[in-house]
Amino acid sequence: MQEDTISAVATAVGEGGIGVVRLSGKNALNVAARLFQSSTQKDIERSIKSQIYYGHIVDPKDNSLVDEVLLLVMKAPHSYTREDVVEIQCHGGSVVLRRILGLTLRSGARLAEPGEFTKRAFLNGRLDLTQAEAVIDIIRAKTDASLKMAIGHLEGELAGKINQLRGRILEMIAQLEATIDFPEENIEELPAESVNASLQKIVDEIESLLSTSAAGRILQDGLQTVIIGKPNVGKSSLLNALLRENRAIVTDVPGTTRDSIEEFVNLRGIPLRIVDTAGIRDTSDEVEKIGVDRSRAFVERADLVLVLLDASQPLSQEDHQVLSLLADRKAIILINKSDLPEKLVRDELAGYVGERQIITISVAAGLGLDVLEQCIAEMVFQGSVGVSEGAFINNVRQENILRLALQNLMEAKNTIVAGLPADFQVIDLRSAWEKLGELSGETVSEDIINEIFSRFCIGK
Repeated sequence: MQEDTISAVATAVGEGGIGVVRLSGKNALNVAARLFQSSTQKDIERSIKSQIYYGHIVDPKDNSLVDEVLLLVMKAPHSYTREDVVEIQCHGGSVVLRRILGLTLRSGARLAEPGEFTKRAFLNGRLDLTQAEAVIDIIRAKTDASLKMAIGHLEGELAGKINQLRGRILEMIAQLEATIDFPEENIEELPAESVNASLQKIVDEIESLLSTSAAGRILQDGLQTVIIGKPNVGKSSLLNALLRENRAIVTDVPGTTRDSIEEFVNLRGIPLRIVDTAGIRDTSDEVEKIGVDRSRAFVERADLVLVLLDASQPLSQEDHQVLSLLADRKAIILINKSDLPEKLVRDELAGYVGERQIITISVAAGLGLDVLEQCIAEMVFQGSVGVSEGAFINNVRQENILRLALQNLMEAKNTIVAGLPADFQVIDLRSAWEKLGELSGETVSEDIINEIFSRFCIGK
């Protein structure tokens, strides 16, 4: 299938100033030449270097004009896919894009599969698998921090780190195998203590990478955050304050919020998928009861729970009911309305706090919100370097591979401690080396490759 010339619309669906139809493959220039009329009568098939042409797309069936376009020719290997690539820049209407795409398909191209352009870039050696995954991360980035992480991966930060680890493991394998295969050469055998120490350094570096996985996934997917509390405690006001807009209705009437409201918040570069829930209380109102049940369900799925309490009121039975939902959930307890005389007895919170932070805020007066933001940022990046300082693990595939490679290395260390021959060490080291190769795609199966690229949009 890689011999085919593929075509797809590379820009988002809808109206826009410019739309792009992309072609890639050995016949890309031939397909484009059947449809394109250059304003200077140049033959684009004779292009020997990358070039931009101005002209029109015409329907070869009846020679009717379709659109005025710019045609970008990128000759292999100096293109995204390392194949001949043609991009037709036309006006960004859905009708004209569909028409031009249809003409390319009638002229010898086939419709690209999801992610097939990037898949070809990987198969042709322009990108490794971590860089290819970074492409979709860039497209889906929600904040500057998540974009910076994705750009770092695209530039090879993670790939470079993994290749360095694989190189060090391979050196150890070569040295051990040399002593096994050529005993008559009197090659100096590596002392067990030296091999063990070198392995431990690699183990430490992999564990350091794994420690970034939670923060990496949050930067990519968002931190699922739920605001809970009894009615009229200030949940909707907090959501509006974090959004910096009046998204949720705020009144003095308890039970105003009857259904969950989900919004995206960019908090210091951390994407928060934040949910304002119905106030939790016993109620006979059927609609409100459904909202309360949904609130409880959101708590079960949340990465972080923000619990709001009213500083101007004693702790109520409803507050205890809310706090009892926390169990083993990661949570921050917020004591709101701190601008009013405090009647809440903080000692009564002792059974719910544990290692959780308590932050005093006043949403109405704008007090303490910066402390809350800092607290969330520290929770996300705890134990991790900053986004601009190194590679992050940001998906389950990468994390699982590292954990399995770590297991192989630990087994190699155990063989050393047990005093087993070098042959056994080599088996575990080679397994770790091959497993790490799955991160970059050097030793990965075709099924895994297809599954990864199936998550891409068509045209990328």
